[in-house]
Amino acid sequence: MAAESLKCRECKTEYPLEAQYVCERCFGPLEVSYAHAPVTDVAAARRRIQAGPQNIWRYAEFLPLVGGPPGPSNRRASRAGLPAGCTPLIRADILAERLGIGEVWVKNDTANPTHSFKDRVVSVATARARELGFEVLACASTGNLANAVAAQAAALGMESYVFIPSNLEEQKVLATGVYGTNVVAVEGNYDDVNRLCTEVSGERDGWAFVNVNMRPYYAEGSKSIAYEIIEQLGWEAPDRIVSPIASGSLFTKIAKGFEEWLELGLVEGSVPVMNGAQATGCSPVAQAYAAGHDVCRPVKPDTIAKSLAIGNPADGPYAVELARRTNGGVDAVTDDEIRAGIRLLAETTGIFTETAGGVTTATLAKLAERGDIGPDERVVLVITGDGLKTLDAVRDTFETNVIAPTFDAFEDAFATGATR
Repeated sequence: MAAESLKCRECKTEYPLEAQYVCERCFGPLEVSYAHAPVTDVAAARRRIQAGPQNIWRYAEFLPLVGGPPGPSNRRASRAGLPAGCTPLIRADILAERLGIGEVWVKNDTANPTHSFKDRVVSVATARARELGFEVLACASTGNLANAVAAQAAALGMESYVFIPSNLEEQKVLATGVYGTNVVAVEGNYDDVNRLCTEVSGERDGWAFVNVNMRPYYAEGSKSIAYEIIEQLGWEAPDRIVSPIASGSLFTKIAKGFEEWLELGLVEGSVPVMNGAQATGCSPVAQAYAAGHDVCRPVKPDTIAKSLAIGNPADGPYAVELARRTNGGVDAVTDDEIRAGIRLLAETTGIFTETAGGVTTATLAKLAERGDIGPDERVVLVITGDGLKTLDAVRDTFETNVIAPTFDAFEDAFATGATR
């Protein structure tokens, strides 16, 4: 595969591979279009991938890099920085047993450099931004993206600006500012932040907003999750994916990754059933899916899952269409269910997830309870961020036993019945 153009997802108008994200004819979103060359030797292609580095650049030929002349913006230089990707895929038998389903795997993307999947998308967006000669890295963020942009810019010696809602979790703010970035806290929700960044991106030359003017390239980084899952399952696709939905980009691009490798013949089968997960307090995609609508009505976010709190999701309609096309769905869960989901995942897998993962795990539990998952299905649960980023969500959800430093005090507290 080779990136050949940007193409409007609505009217199919094509544009050069530049810093552009919206169609000038119909205002539809742009995405990267590739020229697909037939894979004549699947085994050799697989070996070539497996011989690559232990990060997302093992999939460089499927990502939107163009390359350039020798110098600071060439392909080798553009792939410097933090090595994202190649995160664990863990078989979760205890979780499957607890839910009464056959086979569950957890794609643990908390194992990225800044502990979320955002390191993937930032790596790709930054690489392309450096190829295009940009000097400043920026973003609109609900937290995880701010962490990733600030860290990647620090690793590359680039100046950066991160725009966040002023009420963001303290842990995410601290884990952003420590990298020396310019933190801009905006009085408003994410949609207000995003509108401001769209305006700034049009006024500041040399600024690469990873999720605004660089969005077509940024979004492609999420495909690497699908590629890794296929590799880690022995070059097989799972039957079902359960993934969080914020803007809808992650959800749709994971499916795109499966579609590409199926089309190229690198894997056999079909695109997995795609189930999306949202919080009830910010569920425009789930509401549209439930109502049978093709568009998402914007909402005002009110949920503890702040990393998913995008009230006007850019890729919402495409997420709805994908869920229908794959016989999947989009569900919403309450804040109490989110907290229960965090505990369930931690207690059965040893993985501590942030609130977005609580949303996804609670949705998996809901699918299991409804009987939507077949007994022979192989299900992959996508966990996108670390629980250390949202500590308030688990505060006061368990007890700490305080005892005197004596064996008798321990016996009194736990009544183990052990003899001396």
